[in-house]
Parts: sequence; C-alpha cells; structure tokens
Amino acid sequence: MKFSLSHSTNQYPDLMIVPVAKKDDSDPFFSAISSISKIPSGLIKKDFSGDAKEVHTLYYTSAGENKRIHLLGLGENPGTKDIIDIFRSFAYKRKSHLSDKIGLHFLFNNAPSDPCPWIEAAVNGILLGFYDIGLYKTEKKEKPTAAPTARINIFVAKEHAAAAKAAMKKGQAMAETQLQIFDLVNAPSNKKTPQTLADWALRSGKKYGYKVKVLGKKEIESLGLHALLAVNQGSENPPSFIIMEYKPARKAVKKIGLVGKGVTFDTGGLSIKPSTNMHYMKTDMGGAAAVMGTMEMAAKMKLPVHLFGVVPATENSVDSKSVKPGDVIGSYAGKTIEVIDTDAEGRLILADGLAYVAKHFNPDVLIDLATLTGSCIRTLGTYAGGLFSNNDELSQQLLKASQQTGERLWLLPIWDDYKKEIKSDIADVKNFSGNPSAGAITAAKFLEIFIQDHPAWAHMDIAGVAVSDSEFSSQKSATAFGVRLLIEYLENIVNTA
Repeated sequence: MKFSLSHSTNQYPDLMIVPVAKKDDSDPFFSAISSISKIPSGLIKKDFSGDAKEVHTLYYTSAGENKRIHLLGLGENPGTKDIIDIFRSFAYKRKSHLSDKIGLHFLFNNAPSDPCPWIEAAVNGILLGFYDIGLYKTEKKEKPTAAPTARINIFVAKEHAAAAKAAMKKGQAMAETQLQIFDLVNAPSNKKTPQTLADWALRSGKKYGYKVKVLGKKEIESLGLHALLAVNQGSENPPSFIIMEYKPARKAVKKIGLVGKGVTFDTGGLSIKPSTNMHYMKTDMGGAAAVMGTMEMAAKMKLPVHLFGVVPATENSVDSKSVKPGDVIGSYAGKTIEVIDTDAEGRLILADGLAYVAKHFNPDVLIDLATLTGSCIRTLGTYAGGLFSNNDELSQQLLKASQQTGERLWLLPIWDDYKKEIKSDIADVKNFSGNPSAGAITAAKFLEIFIQDHPAWAHMDIAGVAVSDSEFSSQKSATAFGVRLLIEYLENIVNTA
C-alpha cells in the first residue's frame, strides 16, 4: 500500500474517506460536502452524526463518473488510539470493497488545526486493518481488491506538508513493525521457540542498523544466569539471552535500558496451570515483543537515545528435570531464590535480565515489561497495564506517554510494607508470597530486589493488555501494546532535552 500527499482543493478521487469528529459547529463542513456530492446538507446532517465508527456513504456522479464519499465518524474529542481503532475497523470491514485509488481528505474545516496526529493515526490504522491472523491456514481467503498495492492520496493544506509527510511515514513505519509483532505474539509455541525470538532480533538489527548479540545455553551457563536456566531446565528447547543495542549517530540525550519477558510458552511448570485458556500462554512473550518492536522503531526513526534491550527467552515446561516448588536457585545478581510457585517464572528470568542490564550498561533509566500476573488483570481488567516505579519523574513521564498514545497505564504502589510477603526462611527471597492478594505488587517488589539499587526503574505489568478480544479475531489476539507507548516516551525525552 502506497501513501502520498496532495494539496489540491478540487481533486476528488472515485473513493474518498473523510474523517469527521462529532461537533456542534459542523454546518460549514456539511455544506462543503453538499457542494461536492450535490446532496442537500440538511439530509446529510440528518443521516450522519459523527459517532465513533459510524460510516455514512454518499453516492454521486461527477463528469460522468460514479464516485463515493465515506464519512467516517470519530466521535467526540477522539484520541490517538480512538482514531487508530476507528480506521483499523473501517479498513478491516471494507478491505474487499475499497478501490485501488483512495483519497483521505483533511482539507475540510472539520479537520483539526494540526491534522498531523490524525494523519499518523489514520495511516497506522488503515495498515493494521489489513492484518491477516490466519498465519497457518492452508486455504487463504480471496485476495481483497484493495490489496497492499492500493494507493492512498492524503489531502492536506500546503502549510502542513512537511509535518504531514513525517506523520504519514511514522504511521506507516509503526504499522510495519506492529504487524510483525502481531505475527510473533500470535504464533503458537511449536512455531515460536526462544531461538525464533533471537532470529527475529538478528534480522531486524541487520536491516535497521543496530547491534544484536545472542547468547546460547553454554554462554548463559558461563555467565551465571541461574534463574533463567532454572526456568528452562524442564524444556527441550534451550534458552536464549538476546542483547540489543541501538546507538545513534548523533549525541544521545539519554541511555535507556529495556528488559522484556520472553516466555514463549508457559505451562506453569510443575505448578501447572489449568487447561482452560492455557493456549493463550503462547503470548507470554508480549513484553519481549514490545522491547524488540521498540528497538526496531527507535532505529528506524534514528532517535537520539542510546537504547539497550535485553530479552531472556525460554519455555516453562513440565518434565522430570523441571524446577520443583521449594527448590532454592541462584541468580545473576548472586541472590538465592526459594521457588514457592513454578508458575511465577517470569519474574525469575526478569531478575537475571534486570541485574545484567544494570551491571553492564548502567543506564539512566531502567524499564521492564512483562505479561506477569493474573493479579494485574483482576485489578485493572483489559483496559490498562499496571505501572510500578521507584522514581516519581519517570512514572509521570510514562503516564503522560500512556495518555498520549491511549496505551494506558495505572500507577500502583510498591511500598516496603509488601517486602514481608516475599521474605524466605531459607533463601534471600521467595518468588511468590502464597497470598492471593496484591500479587502484582509483590511481583514488582521481587523485581526491585534485582535492579542493583537503580534510582530510576519502572516495571509494567501488561498481562491484561498484550492480547485482547477484538472484532479482528474470534479469540484474543496480539495488540503490540508497549511499542507506541515507549516510542512516545522516548520522543518526549528527546523533545524536552
């Protein structure tokens, strides 16, 4: 699919999409549409209110040619995520009926004074709407007529041309990365091992110019990543420890370390999960996917930040060699861990990842993302991820980025009162309190022990938002949550430096 810009006020393609926010002062807009379609403005206004996802199609003839205008409702005060979702839904439902040449119009007075955020979101949403979740179907659906070869001409005022072009390119670049993340997270575990994540990172790094180093099992053993090895010891597939570094050509404003949980399938280990919904545990590497997607996007955009990304990757399987409840294991930080629950494995591998990044890279900011706890889902549902931080400035920066992108976070406490919940009698710490309450918080307190006293650390529990129910699939599917949020956060840092 190709996107281009135009500044003409009198070019109207055979198919035109006009996004419309719901406003009380929209009479001039309806008059403008009426002058094109020759349909009375009062009739158009009567049939179309601008509600979110509302589509009203106008058919008219111009110079002997049949044409269509899709008025696409955005609702009241639409945010970035709203617009993305609306355009994705529109493209998804109509991709077999769209023309090869499409106009996306931002020249009417209904557009905001700065249409660039709308343009970025629209381009992103349209491309995501063409996603095909049927990765392994042997019989593919009939190819839609508006295939990726379609051309979309974006009409925008000349004074916005340069900014609109940048917004268009960013929306497209983000979608291209997100679509890959969708495939990665939605893939079943027999098609996605720790090595699969490593191979993805290697390909991306080579293509976009950032360094990727992958440690295999022997190197992991030599390095002393004991917690990662303990989780892996019941698995036939060896672990990977993926180290990524993006260093900009110009001076970096900050050095950021990212760690993502990369459990490619989680049975729960010997503390085995119930069979209901266990198939969704193929998505337990959503945090890793967010980190890898962020690394790729930062490199694509050439952001002036020095970025490190680490993904400890493994399966958590059931075997005679599996770690057992009550076992005491080591860790890269040198601390011993009593394993109370083998299904609390994500925090174990993150412990090694966090300690490694803090020790070797000494970043200004340390952030981890993980599909970590059912407790967070019970607390926040599927509407927000849990945010935990020991730094008020960092937490406010991440909350701001979450509001800007619509990938919402909610700040939860990590008071020292919760330390007693993970106190072990026989080891330095235990991985699970055994208490059914405050599970997301005690998991964060566990991770805090391994950050090497880093003064600016944040943990995001994205268990409820890395996958979701949607109109695009019959089961829960990937959202790529975290990529847009982290890129927005990085851009905000750059803009305020």
